[in-house]
Amino acid sequence: MDKLSPVGRVSPPQRLYARLISSLTTWPDAAGWGFSAAVGVAALAAVWGLGFSSGLYALHAANLNGMPIRLLTVLVAPAFGEEAVFRGLLIPSRSEADRPALQIIVATTVFIAWHLVEAKLILPQAATLFERPDFLACAGLVGFGCAVIRWRTGSLWPAVALHWLMVTIWQTWLGGITL
Repeated sequence: MDKLSPVGRVSPPQRLYARLISSLTTWPDAAGWGFSAAVGVAALAAVWGLGFSSGLYALHAANLNGMPIRLLTVLVAPAFGEEAVFRGLLIPSRSEADRPALQIIVATTVFIAWHLVEAKLILPQAATLFERPDFLACAGLVGFGCAVIRWRTGSLWPAVALHWLMVTIWQTWLGGITL
């Protein structure tokens, strides 16, 4: 019997809702936070390596203009908003999948594609940036790291933290605001 559905079969929307609620109400233990930190460091190193080598990133003086509101804005969208959808809903719990490779690949691919849709419908001024292959690859690396963290810990919060940290660093020191 499925741990998300102790009473029997549930509809796909009910399963997704239960998955999201579970990811929001689960807090990682110390080992989960350690795992999250290790995956986060690896993902950020890969993103920085790719971003700097392709010219997507360049060190800039810190852009501290509007920093308090930017920190909050980045936390809400994209960090929490995107993580809730692409990891909270799309990544199964460990009780649902012992080997979530396919779900992680699909969620990461949809996450990358979302950036193209977002550029066309929501942020057309960012289309030139969001359509760059190196930007999409960096988004995929962050998304993959967040997906692995979410599945392994069962919690959405370390993935939100990683996403928030990456976007904050990008906007503050790597020219993301001006791009």
